[in-house]
Amino acid sequence: MQEFAEHLAGDAPLAEWDRSCLWHPFTPMQAWQNEDAPIIVRGQGFDLFDEAGNRWLDGISSLWCNVHGHCVPELDQAVRDQLEKIAHTTLLGLGSEPSIRLARALLSRAPAGLSRVFYSDSGASTVEVALKMAYQFQRQKPGGTDRRRLFLSIGNAYHGDTLGTVSVGGIDLFHRCYRDLLFPGITVPSPVALRVPQGHTRAGWLQYCFEEAERQIRTRREELVAVVMEPLVQGAAGILVHPPGYLRHIRELCDRHDVPLIADEVAVGFGRTGTLFACEQEQVSPDILCLAKGITGGYLPVGATLVKEQIYEAFLGQPWEGRTFYHGHTYTGNALGCAVGLRSLQLFEERNLLANVAQCTEVLRERMSILEGHPHVAEVRQRGVMVGIELVRDRDQLVPYGADQRVGHQVTLEARRRGVIIRPLGDVVVLMPAPAMPVSAVQRLCDVVLESIDAVTFGRSIGETAAC
Repeated sequence: MQEFAEHLAGDAPLAEWDRSCLWHPFTPMQAWQNEDAPIIVRGQGFDLFDEAGNRWLDGISSLWCNVHGHCVPELDQAVRDQLEKIAHTTLLGLGSEPSIRLARALLSRAPAGLSRVFYSDSGASTVEVALKMAYQFQRQKPGGTDRRRLFLSIGNAYHGDTLGTVSVGGIDLFHRCYRDLLFPGITVPSPVALRVPQGHTRAGWLQYCFEEAERQIRTRREELVAVVMEPLVQGAAGILVHPPGYLRHIRELCDRHDVPLIADEVAVGFGRTGTLFACEQEQVSPDILCLAKGITGGYLPVGATLVKEQIYEAFLGQPWEGRTFYHGHTYTGNALGCAVGLRSLQLFEERNLLANVAQCTEVLRERMSILEGHPHVAEVRQRGVMVGIELVRDRDQLVPYGADQRVGHQVTLEARRRGVIIRPLGDVVVLMPAPAMPVSAVQRLCDVVLESIDAVTFGRSIGETAAC
């Protein structure tokens, strides 16, 4: 009771409690214990503030989900307005006004042909829903068969951390421990060409990736449940950017061989690639579209799996026929989340947010061009406001840094000393400004990241100075 009273009084030893109570995700906890990480207590605009009053620019949009900034009056008001009505009810057998309105708004903006929305509460759960839907669809559609048991995914894929999504994932560091728990699938190589297998040129390797996707879908079409992929950019793999036409190529192959396409836009959706949905850029309409992260502007955990009517219809029938999709989450279609999600979508149009994304995209492209020829930068990869900067010990030979050096993490710490929060993927430094971040803040983000890369790779760290 004394500790609780201290907490209420604002005198809680939060850093001490953090180290003694919490287990942080994707965090090497033994090393983290000594890093004195900021404890964020509030946000304003595109800045975060810690308990000591230090101010930090949010350079990764709070893990790729914040869209309009923090404490946005319109979004705050949407939550307050809904709170005065009801915070949550169930969608199991009942309707909910905010969930209905958001579903209609999503479908009106999504690629053509998508007609139904199934809610969940995270990116991984939206993909897990999609996998189960596709599997059951193949058995219940007209002429369905239980021979279709395999999913085809792209090398280095990341779709979440539940067992189904890990089964269609391909990041060995994250997934190798659980290999014996996973269902089998088919993987085709990721169409990226920084490093290519011996005997291939860069152009030849990309052509092989296109051809291998065609070969696998064609020869295994009778076994495939669906193809699942991240359109345009594989985010957690290190911001791997696909060449133009690859998404369209996969869509055409799926059409030709009667294989559904699942597009995982959890990371790339809601403006980050330059269009509201990444699929728009190659005029692709997937059979199933997975959305989360930015769906509520980064306010509350809501996920949505959108499907075409043909898939939905395969689940219709009398209750005793057993065609129902027996899947759900307690907070499915949460009223607060759906209300703020609807208001977030409206702000995209009211503030012409995609125009701001276009401006920031050009700023990022121009500023990152400084790294061309940098002896410790293998490649800068960008699509929209998603940027990955791959650091290496030797650019010419593509020799990586040792894992024990944690160079990407050292750049993160260096940026933190300069008042900017970023987070790497291994030795890939990631910039992920919110779509609404003003150009001036993006310029500052670039300044700090460029300085921090040089400070670490050339040994010019400014030391353990406090954030401004």
